[in-house]
Amino acid sequence: MSERTIRGVSHQPACPCLQLVDVSVAYAGGPHGRTARNGRDLALQHITFQVESGHRVAVVGPNGAGKSTLLHLIAGTIQPTSGQVQIFGSGPGKHICIAYVPQRSQIDWSFPVTATDVVMMGRAGQIGLLRRPSRQDKQIVEESLARVNALSLAHKQIGELSGGQQQRIFIARALAQEAELLLLDEPLAGLDIPSQEAIFAILDSLRPSGVTILMATHDLALAAEHFDQIMLLNQAMVAFGEPTAVLTPENLVHAYGGRMPAIMPTAAPLLVTL
Repeated sequence: MSERTIRGVSHQPACPCLQLVDVSVAYAGGPHGRTARNGRDLALQHITFQVESGHRVAVVGPNGAGKSTLLHLIAGTIQPTSGQVQIFGSGPGKHICIAYVPQRSQIDWSFPVTATDVVMMGRAGQIGLLRRPSRQDKQIVEESLARVNALSLAHKQIGELSGGQQQRIFIARALAQEAELLLLDEPLAGLDIPSQEAIFAILDSLRPSGVTILMATHDLALAAEHFDQIMLLNQAMVAFGEPTAVLTPENLVHAYGGRMPAIMPTAAPLLVTL
């Protein structure tokens, strides 16, 4: 067989987990959600890259660089103005192997749901519409909470949790979804160091399962320390590759401009003057 089916979606084994080919995304929607292909109107311009299964990629760049737009594009919640996005050889639509963890500021934490309810939402694609969770679904939810060390939070309202606990619950939702591609939008924002370390411990535990991870972050030091590859964006692709090849003074000047402190991925931290 030339392809295999995973949870109802055809995955072509010869294709990378994620591939973008000459993708541009416009800021504002015109007819059919598309606008004139004018560089000044584009949030992302001519983005091309691919990521193999199991790799961990940090997406970095200044505010307004298009990091969140890129994640929404891969998740399929927005459409490209031009170019192609492919997950295992086909478009993002109908894939339930993609899990997206949004920025905390985008979530209504007053919504009356418990941590268990949120994690069970990850099973929706497996359960289907108008069907009740099975015993197996409930067991998977419990196991997912356990994997992020959050069983004690199961019956708490999501708004009652700390920022770090909330992020762990949303990662548990991705685990319950049995995601193969995990997209995280600034999950470390506002978290203390122990909470950040807990998040990375969870991400480390996903390596044996071959889960592919893209995470948007502003922290260059953490990106260099914890990720296989770094994507440096400023609407266009500045650089993509191993941390030492991407976080060079020249690339950082290109992406950020001006003067900024940056931690380089060397044996010792360096303060780079740009």
